[in-house]
Parts: sequence; C-alpha cells; structure tokens
Amino acid sequence: MLRRKAFRLPRHPASVGEARHRTGGHLASWGHPPRSAIREETVLLVSELAADTVLHGPRDEPDFEVAVTVLAHGSCLVEVSDGIPDEAVLPTPDPDQTPGAPTPTTPPDPLPPGHARTLVTAVSEAWGVRDRGRYGKTVWALATVNA
Repeated sequence: MLRRKAFRLPRHPASVGEARHRTGGHLASWGHPPRSAIREETVLLVSELAADTVLHGPRDEPDFEVAVTVLAHGSCLVEVSDGIPDEAVLPTPDPDQTPGAPTPTTPPDPLPPGHARTLVTAVSEAWGVRDRGRYGKTVWALATVNA
C-alpha cells in the first residue's frame, strides 16, 4: 500500500525544521515508530534536501514542495521540488573565446559538493534529479528498510 503526503513550505531557513517535523509526524501516523531506522533516515534526507533548496534554490521562488511516499515494501521516497529548471543556467561568455564559437558548459549540480551530497549519498539507496521543464526540478532520494 502506498502512502503519500506532499506539502509546500516557504523558502525560509525555519522551514527545514518544519519539514522534518511534518515528515516525522506523517511517518508516525503511518506506523513508523520514532526511533526506527527508516524514519530517522527519511527525516534526515528531508532535512538535507530541504536545506539545500532553501540555501541554493531560486531566490525568486517563494516556496518549495516536500513529498514523502512510503512504498509497498516499506522504503520511503523523498522528493523536494523547486521552481528552477536545470536549463535555466546560461553560460557566461568568455571574452577570450572567438565570437560565435560554442561555449562549453556544465549543467548545475542539484546538490553542491560537500556535506549534503556526502550525507545523501551515504544514507540513501539511490538519489537523483527529475527535470520538470519550465516547472523546475525535483531532487529525490530513496531510504530503504535495510539501509
């Protein structure tokens, strides 16, 4: 049986704690006790992905969405969505480059190098980014029962 809860929060540092609180409450109401590994890992992933969105998300987006889905086998899918599409980053012209020549670019990384990426990689079974076109992107992570 799938259980999913999605909610929007203002893009503000205090929202990270609110995301943790709501996620923990939803998981508790779905039968995951407070100190269960899956609940702690899911809340941690929500916290890291929400913090990343608040810190590095688009400044003109007033809010972001958090969704938590408990899958039939007990794993939890965490999704945090903002309104910045990956294609929104344009290359900066290089004054030393020949006009009209292609400019190599690297798409923006959904999780900047450092603590957040290391933690999400270590805690989750898998994670990635889903491009939503003009509606932005969703960064997702999967916490598994046996993780």
